[in-house]
Parts: sequence; C-alpha cells; structure tokens
Amino acid sequence: MPVTPVIPEFITVHLGLPNEPARNIQVPFVDYIKNVASSEIYPTWPENALRANILAQITFALNRIYTEWYPSQGYDFDITNTTQYDQKFIEGRDVFENISEIVDNIFNDYVVRQGTIQPYFTSFCNGTTTTCEGLSQWGTVELANQGMLPYEILQYYYGDDINIVFGAPVQGVIASYPGIPLRLGSAGDDVALIQRQLNRIARNYPAIPTIEETNGFFNVQTDAAVRKFQEIFNLTVDGIVGKATWYKIKFVYNAVKRLADLYSEGITLEEVEPIYSETLQEGDVGDQVRVVQYYLAVIGFFDENIPFVTVDGIYDQNTVQGVRAFQEQNGLEPTGIMDRFTWNALIAAYNNTINNLPPDLLSFSSEIYPGRFLSLGMQGDDVEDLQMFLQRAARNDPSIPPVQVTGVFDEATEAAVIAFQTEYDLPVNGIVGPITWNSIVQVSKGINVNQ
Repeated sequence: MPVTPVIPEFITVHLGLPNEPARNIQVPFVDYIKNVASSEIYPTWPENALRANILAQITFALNRIYTEWYPSQGYDFDITNTTQYDQKFIEGRDVFENISEIVDNIFNDYVVRQGTIQPYFTSFCNGTTTTCEGLSQWGTVELANQGMLPYEILQYYYGDDINIVFGAPVQGVIASYPGIPLRLGSAGDDVALIQRQLNRIARNYPAIPTIEETNGFFNVQTDAAVRKFQEIFNLTVDGIVGKATWYKIKFVYNAVKRLADLYSEGITLEEVEPIYSETLQEGDVGDQVRVVQYYLAVIGFFDENIPFVTVDGIYDQNTVQGVRAFQEQNGLEPTGIMDRFTWNALIAAYNNTINNLPPDLLSFSSEIYPGRFLSLGMQGDDVEDLQMFLQRAARNDPSIPPVQVTGVFDEATEAAVIAFQTEYDLPVNGIVGPITWNSIVQVSKGINVNQ
C-alpha cells in the first residue's frame, strides 16, 4: 500500500451484506462514486450540498480501501453495497448528468483530520428516517441554502480541524501484505510497519512486549511480540507474519486506533514513513544498492542468464542490466528498477539459490550470506559460522575483539560486529546483513576490503 492514500483505479463491491453469499463486481472508482451519489442524494439539491455529500462519499470509500477494512477481516472485497454497513450502490443504474460532472471534477479530493493522513471516516445518514453523529444529507441542503460552501458544510458536521486533500494521484492499489512471510532475520519497511503497529496494539494489550527499536529489522524482540500477539488472538504461534497474521495485526490496529470511527485516533505520517527507499534505479548509490548487487552476484554465479554485477554500491548500467535480466527470468516487467515486487522475487530467488547449492560447492556454503539479518539474541548454525569468521578476522585485524564460537549472538558478538563495521566503514548497528557478512568473510581470508 502507498504511504499516503491514492485514488484507486477500481473498487471491488460486494453486492450484499459482508457475510452474505453474493457477487463481487469490480467498478472504476469514478463510476462507483457517481453511482453512489446518484443513489444517495438528489440532483436537484444546491451544488454546494452535492459537493459536500460527494466529498463525504469519496472519503468514506477511501477509508475502507486505505485501512483494508474488509480484507483485514478475511473478505475479498473493498466495500459492500448496503447502507447498513457502507453506502448505497445499485448495479447498472443510470447516473445524473450534473452529479457525473461534479464527480469528474472532485473524485480525487478527500477529507482528512488535521495531523493525520488516512481518509477520515466520514460517517453520514439521510437525516430524516435515520440520524447519526456524522453528516446529515438533508441537513446539507439547508446549510447550502444559507450560503455555506462545501468545506464549511463539512466543518459543520465533522469539526473545524479537518482539511481537504486536493488532486490525489490515481494509481492501482496494491494489497499491503508483502507477498512473502516475515520472520526472524527479515528486514525492510514491511517489518518496520509491523513493529509500529504491534507497539500501538501493545498499549491496549500490555501482555505484548514492546519493541524498543522499530528499525525494520525482525529481531528477537519482534519475534516475541509476534508470538504473544498470535497467542492472544488464537493464531498459530510460530513468530512468522504470514498473510493471516499480517491482516489480523492490521484488523486489531484499525480497531484500537478506531479508524472506522468519527473519533478516530488517526494515523500520522511518522507512523508510516518509510525507512528505506521504495525503489532503486540507475544513478542511486549506497548500501541498499550493494545488497541488490550482492544478491544478483550470488544468483548470477549459478545462472548464466544473469550477467555479472560488481558489488560497489553504484546503480550503474551494469546493475540495470542485471536487474532487467532477473526480472525477465522471473516474469516481471523488465524495467531495470528495483520495486517491491522485484525485491520480494530477488529475496526468494536468493534463498532458493543458497538452499540448493550443487554438492561440489557445499564445502563453501558457510561463506555465503545465510539469507537472514543476524542480531542480538539470535542463535543457530549461521551465528556459529559468523563467530568463526569473526575469530579469523580478529587474527588478521587486532582492532576486532575476539569472540567465542557458541552459536548464540551475544553481546560480545555484537561488540565485535560493531567494531568491524566501524573499522571498515559500514553502517554501525551491530546487525549482520549481506554486506557486513561478506566483508567479514573477506577479512577472515586476509583480503583488504578497504582497498
């Protein structure tokens, strides 16, 4: 999902109550709003009343989409067609010309509460047969006749602290679930998002341990928080954030934040701000680029269709060609740009490569990055290999403190990693990803990686 809301090209409407067997239909978002407006309000109303109502209808639908309200409950649609839960949609109905023109003009505008980014839950009712705390549709007519503008009408019902976002971009909306399970050793913005959401949920469910650093690294604290969440909400307790756990976290997060409520706590930009670049392309430089190059270099060693890529942190034409070749190999559009889909495919291909090494190379398998970020508290054979390489590196470079080979990533191991990262001009965080791993292996073999 984009960090800030976008206007979807399509919306999937369930033609019935949420749990009622009924058809789902996919409708262009603009046509959906025209249908709802023509079904809910009258074309003879003053234009300012029409615009206020349509803005509320747009925003309501976007709130459902942005929060993944129904997918987070296991449904395969965005919204229903019933006013009992959502807003009225009549398949195949004609729309009014003046309403159609207004929607064409404002379909990518929506309401937010000041200081938050998610589309506001613009609850409304007709104001005659049903009343509610939100907007009164018939009441907007009286206010418009008094000379109020659409924004003033919305303020009257939703408060002075609302804003209207104008001209939001239109694009396809991608489901928030990353497509691959997150687990101990995963890293990225999807991990950071889960960490932030779990910490907010923990305020309502204090049995869930707090994650001290929401830095995008799936560490032992994150694993403990996920397991406790799974235990509380009757999920398989394995510490893995697969699709079921991902959407259950999102559902509970929506609930504790009251995102489908007039008195929502709201989502701030800081809560969804990405840590990493969302895309990488030619001209970019840095450690993220080096990670891409490392993965491609390992995969390419076993696949002649992937050209050799130098691991230098510069997204040059050679890297573009490597990414394009990988994308073609995996049925992705060969843009040469690292996007979310390419990242996920690259990680999956890398893990498949290292888990299926030819027999004659198994003796060198310990030198290859094990596919998970290692950090304090983790344990396993890969931690044991890391400690062995750190020991050898310390013999070649006395600035690195020696460690014992225990298979447990303890504080001494973290201190040695930090010393190594400091000495070799790597990001100093005590976490071993592919670049730190590869550098430690090289130094353990007496190779000067600073040259």
